[in-house]
Amino acid sequence: MSRIGKAPIAIPSGVTINVSDKNLVTVKGPKGELTQQVDSDIAVKEEDGNIIVSRPTEQKRHKSLHGLYRALINNMVVGVTEGYKTTQELVGVGYRATSTGNTLELALGFSHPIVFILPKEIKVSTTSEKGKNPTITLESADKQLIGQVAAKIRSFRKPEPYKGKGVKFVGEVLRRKAGKSAKK
Repeated sequence: MSRIGKAPIAIPSGVTINVSDKNLVTVKGPKGELTQQVDSDIAVKEEDGNIIVSRPTEQKRHKSLHGLYRALINNMVVGVTEGYKTTQELVGVGYRATSTGNTLELALGFSHPIVFILPKEIKVSTTSEKGKNPTITLESADKQLIGQVAAKIRSFRKPEPYKGKGVKFVGEVLRRKAGKSAKK
């Protein structure tokens, strides 16, 4: 069996899980509510305070779906209890970020500011300290959504390989290139 798929998911206190007859898994917790449609071949059961995900056969398709849906349900449980958080920084002279409500306004060296409206499930905060790069912090219960939004923000100005200017994740290591002067 799949190593990931056969591991049971522990249900923390304060979290309720409902599996409908059409394999729609709903997870409710202190940080929100998430739903995931599970393939009809994969069985999801609740036993002794754990969630068990099982597959009917040893086909390659069933094996891959087994681990996938177990990981997605686990991410939902972690999201509604602890939540997910990503931090990005803006590297470059004059790069700024401001947030009001669920609207993020970025100045990334273009002739116009970029106004990005975030989904209501995501909370955004920005910080600008003197001598440090401005940072954008995203928080949400949905791991897929927060990753997608963070990738979209990064795509507005990807870090370039010579000076490293652009929007990057905190702790991300960039592959740097030597400039023209390194030719000789």
